[in-house]
Amino acid sequence: MGVRGWRRRWQERSKLQKIDLYSRATLCVMVWFMMASWGLLPLIGSVRHQPLPLALGVAYTVVGVAQCVVSNRITGPALDHYLGKAVLPRRQLAAPLALLAVAVALTAALRAVDGVRDGMIAFLLMQVPLAFTIPYALLVPVRSLLLRYAAFTAVLFTLFAAAGMRGGELAGLALMTLLTCALTLITVRPCAWSLQVMWQAEEARDVQARLAVAEERLRFGRDVHDILGRNLAVVALKSELAVQLAQRGRPEAVDQMLAVQRIAQESQRELREVVRGYRDADLAVELEGARSVLTAAGINCAVSGADSADGLPARTQSALGWVVREAATNVLRHGDPRTCAVRLSVSPAAAVLVVENDGLSGGSPTCGGGSGLAGLRERLAALGGTLDAGPVGGRMFRLTAEVPR
Repeated sequence: MGVRGWRRRWQERSKLQKIDLYSRATLCVMVWFMMASWGLLPLIGSVRHQPLPLALGVAYTVVGVAQCVVSNRITGPALDHYLGKAVLPRRQLAAPLALLAVAVALTAALRAVDGVRDGMIAFLLMQVPLAFTIPYALLVPVRSLLLRYAAFTAVLFTLFAAAGMRGGELAGLALMTLLTCALTLITVRPCAWSLQVMWQAEEARDVQARLAVAEERLRFGRDVHDILGRNLAVVALKSELAVQLAQRGRPEAVDQMLAVQRIAQESQRELREVVRGYRDADLAVELEGARSVLTAAGINCAVSGADSADGLPARTQSALGWVVREAATNVLRHGDPRTCAVRLSVSPAAAVLVVENDGLSGGSPTCGGGSGLAGLRERLAALGGTLDAGPVGGRMFRLTAEVPR
């Protein structure tokens, strides 16, 4: 059940959410991998079997594990800080910074008591700063990171020179420490930058969709204003004139009110036409629009049978056009589709529209019969039609709308 639940939750994520989770997990696992390969294995193979070196080696290992645990706890918030989703208080760096100082001190003690074989100290020091540097690289500019890493390298150089390290070993220590900084820059920063670009693109697409909705609302508002604005102004003037004529006992007041009645009826008729035009959906236009939108979203969309839409009654075209709109919206919003097929077939008995995609998501409202599908069923039922939607083996999802001719 645990594996199935994990697999279901993974399938429910969008492509971007999967990439985000994979990137976060990679940064967390990298700390443990470096600690094991650059810290634990060299230490086990080189520590001298004496009480003090063994005790220092165990303490070094315990501190290294603590570094990894603390680093994993703040790497996620640090990445959110870089992406602009949250702010990470700098006080949370106190614990990893303190552990870094302890790890460096233990490594220096191992060198001072000659607790490990020659040449191994540089390898031990390569992984020591990583647990702190990975989240820290997400919080400061690259220039600041380079300057502070150079200062850290200078401190290490001085400390281990005092601990008895000389010559090529000391130069190797500085080189290995700088290589650790370079490794952090070419892995952590590009990973975070890529995520930032992808999230910004996703937000831009959401904004574009909201702007399209707002633009349509404005268009509808302009149409209503153009129809009702002038007519309501005339109604107000004629009503005021009718009141004045009625107060004077003039019979022309009746004519003015009849004109008001006529203008009101015309406005009502024109408003119905605007609303009808707004609600009606041309099936051929909707099919082409769905193909364009899905293709732009990176989904391979194939539309067949669009030419047969011209012979359908207006009400049937409108109803099936709404089905296409809702289906395209669900394909974009839910699941993780790669392909989508839209097929329209018209026979003497009925018109059948089938929308099928491979992005079935266990948590998708589409699978649960959301309010959008309920509204479509009501719209089709008024024409004697039906709507079926559900999974079809594996990860396929199929929506079928049928309207009798």
